[in-house]
Amino acid sequence: MKSGRAVPRRTCVGCRVRTAKSDLLHLVVVEGEIVPDPRGRLPGRGAHLHPDPRCLELAERRRAFPRAFRLPGPLGTDALRERLAGNAAQQQDGRMVSDV
Repeated sequence: MKSGRAVPRRTCVGCRVRTAKSDLLHLVVVEGEIVPDPRGRLPGRGAHLHPDPRCLELAERRRAFPRAFRLPGPLGTDALRERLAGNAAQQQDGRMVSDV
C-alpha cells in the first residue's frame, strides 16, 4: 500500500548518483572543516555524500566541495575522513562476525 508521499532524493557530491536522502550523509562546513551532520540540524549550506571513502575521494578529486558549499579554497576533510573510516571498520567487523 502506497502512502502517497515522495521519498526525498539528493545527489552525492562524489559519485553524482541521485538517491534517497536517508542513504546519504549530510555534511556542513564548520570553521573551514567539512563535518558530518547526521541529524541535519547544523546551520549553513549542506551537501550530501554516500558514507563511502570512495565517494569522498571522488569529491576531492573533482574539487566538488567548494562548489557544493559555495565557499572558496580548500576545505578540511579530517573529521569526515575519520567518520568514514570508522564506518568502514564497523562494516568490516560486521562482515567478519557473520562470515564465521
